[in-house]
Amino acid sequence: MQNVIETDALCKRYGSHLVVDHLALTVPEGCVYGFLGPNGAGKSTTMKMLLGLVHPTGGTVRLLGREMTDANRLALLRQTGSLIESPSGYLHLTARENLEIVADLKGVPHKDIARVLDIVQLTNDQHRKVGQYSLGMKQRLGIAMALLGSPKLLVLDEPTNGLDPAGIQEMRELIRTMPTATGATVLISSHLLGEMEQMVEQVGIIDHGRMLFEGPLTELQRHSKGALTLRLLHPAKALPVLQANGLPTAAVGEDNTIALPPLRDDLLAGLVQALADSGAGVVGLTQHTRTLEEIFLTLTAPKEVG
Repeated sequence: MQNVIETDALCKRYGSHLVVDHLALTVPEGCVYGFLGPNGAGKSTTMKMLLGLVHPTGGTVRLLGREMTDANRLALLRQTGSLIESPSGYLHLTARENLEIVADLKGVPHKDIARVLDIVQLTNDQHRKVGQYSLGMKQRLGIAMALLGSPKLLVLDEPTNGLDPAGIQEMRELIRTMPTATGATVLISSHLLGEMEQMVEQVGIIDHGRMLFEGPLTELQRHSKGALTLRLLHPAKALPVLQANGLPTAAVGEDNTIALPPLRDDLLAGLVQALADSGAGVVGLTQHTRTLEEIFLTLTAPKEVG
């Protein structure tokens, strides 16, 4: 299995401002890769460099196993589909008419239109004018345009922005199944960790143009585990158990709750069993998820020595 995207020391500078700072990005074939970071972190600029829309100040981009150059850029991009910023389309034309125009521009047979309409679930609405579409339907049409010609790589820049909850759910389902349904590897950007967790397998976190973390989602989730809240019937009986396990005995809060730091699953299971045996009566356990900003602080905190 090759990497579909590899960047080495990729940089983009605007004046004195280094927007992308020696970025090393690795996207394995056949996955949905979440490119995560706050607004202004450099995500869109990186994606535009991957698509040849912005020229790098330094470093290299490899797509589909080949280093992108001026000579091979168009050949590589023919195997790539993208939806950057808002979806484009002629509002006075139907979805099918819009797809016919894009197919002609890409040199793709019109018979491929039925396939992509089916993938994005717009077959029944293909003859409606795009001006009558909801934002979610327009986003799905934009993805259908990107899928014409069966690209090996799909690049999506914050495709759930502005969608209502139903539209977000539809988009999640669509993106999650994309590698299986189309054979395309997907690179998707977002600034929302909770949204990404429901779609992706691999994650890269960028901040101020630098990669802070790259790896499996399961590894990131280890960093995202925040404080625990225990709700007990008899909090006083829990305090000796917490002390015996080396945990801080914080004050008992409202509804007989006690706050605890994040714990490994095996330690947490043992603690809950010990609390049950003590008669403390565990009636609730809530694992809080750190915000993206809190994860950044965890990832960038100085490592303790010794």
